[in-house]
Amino acid sequence: MGYELAIIGGGPAGYTAAELAGKNGIRTILFEKNSLGGVCLNEGCIPTKTLLYSAKVYQSAKDSVKYGVSCENISCDLSKIIARKNKVVRKLVAGIRAKMAEAGVEVVNGNAFIQAKSEGEILIACNEQIYTAEKLLLCTGSETVIPHISGLNETCFWTHREALDNKEIPDSILIIGGGVIGIEFASFFNSLGTKVIVVEMLDEILPGMDNTLSGLLRNELSKKGIEFHTSAKVISVKNNIVEIEKNGEVQSIEASKILLSVGRKPVLYGFGLENLDLETNRNGIKVNEYMQTSDPNIYACGDITGFSLLAHTAVREAEVAVEHLLGKNEKMSYKAIPGVVYTNPEIAGVGQTEETLQAEGIPYTVKQLPLTYSGRFVAENEQGNGVCKILEGTDGTILGVHILGNPASELIVIAGIAIEKGMKSEELKAMIFPHPTVGEIIKETL
Repeated sequence: MGYELAIIGGGPAGYTAAELAGKNGIRTILFEKNSLGGVCLNEGCIPTKTLLYSAKVYQSAKDSVKYGVSCENISCDLSKIIARKNKVVRKLVAGIRAKMAEAGVEVVNGNAFIQAKSEGEILIACNEQIYTAEKLLLCTGSETVIPHISGLNETCFWTHREALDNKEIPDSILIIGGGVIGIEFASFFNSLGTKVIVVEMLDEILPGMDNTLSGLLRNELSKKGIEFHTSAKVISVKNNIVEIEKNGEVQSIEASKILLSVGRKPVLYGFGLENLDLETNRNGIKVNEYMQTSDPNIYACGDITGFSLLAHTAVREAEVAVEHLLGKNEKMSYKAIPGVVYTNPEIAGVGQTEETLQAEGIPYTVKQLPLTYSGRFVAENEQGNGVCKILEGTDGTILGVHILGNPASELIVIAGIAIEKGMKSEELKAMIFPHPTVGEIIKETL
């Protein structure tokens, strides 16, 4: 069975590429060994945000008296929260399946394996059948990093998978890793009443985000009862006891559950990559600005490149790859990739940070305001602080925007567009922002 395009991996990159290719008349086949939607939809982005929203609703109910609303006997049922999460995932997976059918994409559920590549043809085996394709797109995603920690292999620890399916609220949880996934789970379990301890090896949580705002978020979460150990290294794990080294001293911390969240790495094995002889870069597949690998007939998008392990990056990379197949030659831009952490409060950033600008020796100016300069924010937030921080170049070009406070995840879209289009502060200030909105804080800060 021959196809013009074969795609391995049905996550955000894979299903986006498949739909776009199919709708443009490219005979496309999509291989996915698990469920359509990949890690993002089934055990990542969507499930965690569903849980975090339930936690936010619960927290809002508990805080309702501050808004003149009385609620009694407030409680949460984690098993029902998990059941709702599963319902949301099923609904969205079904939606992707319908999109594939509408685009005329053949979907094969199975473990695809690249057998060989000859002149103008790639052979792929799956479910005891052989498929051929002229072009290949690799979208195999990423997996959880399991570090070498003494005693870890003998310990019953959680990764995000177990945390997403657990139906009982633990008394306490120690999270190894203060990155995005770890901090989101910290916020979730804290809202449910769990004692949360976070251990991070670096001197601040959320590496890659604005360091100052990350510190402010840590302070906000600390006020809610989360215990942080930064600049701390985990040296051993035994049963429910974690030994950490901090400031030259070793201390033991006990928790009923241990959640491991130290990062993710590209999946580069199990599908015959060794039979393609592609050039690698860092920990992933090397690609050019059109998402082509060292073989022009083979493309790679998403986490497999090891560059930007974000679902929205993967979606845009997939669009660029298929557009190149269609002869449009639009280059991939990483100038304005938003990063969001869906804690309560949220934190989001796009473009340069002070740290990256200083490292590159680029002069800049900081403009910063509390979110309380927004009337809408004050009306809807009886407690909690927020900050909008904008970095400008010497000519007024907007270089980076970083926001702490709800709804940062929505506001950052405005900033991303401005940065991608190279807008100057005066140009964005001239735009009319609806009043009252929290988004007005961007104009106020400028």
